[in-house]
Amino acid sequence: MNKQATAFQMTRSEQETENEANRLTAQVDAALAVVAMRAPDDDDSLESAADRIERVARDLATALRGLAQERKATKEES
Repeated sequence: MNKQATAFQMTRSEQETENEANRLTAQVDAALAVVAMRAPDDDDSLESAADRIERVARDLATALRGLAQERKATKEES
């Protein structure tokens, strides 16, 4: 997170979105590690990685939509 972002208190939706983005990044990194290993029996690991990435990507998309709705509602209140 950059200094400008820490200058204000993040909303719950912003925190959730950031957490989900970090989770997705971690899952992608883990998947890349499995790919790099090229182990002959890594088919299950690759499938598991794909499943985890799909779940976290859905969670991130949900968090982003929630943040968009929150910001839209805030803008309409102004």
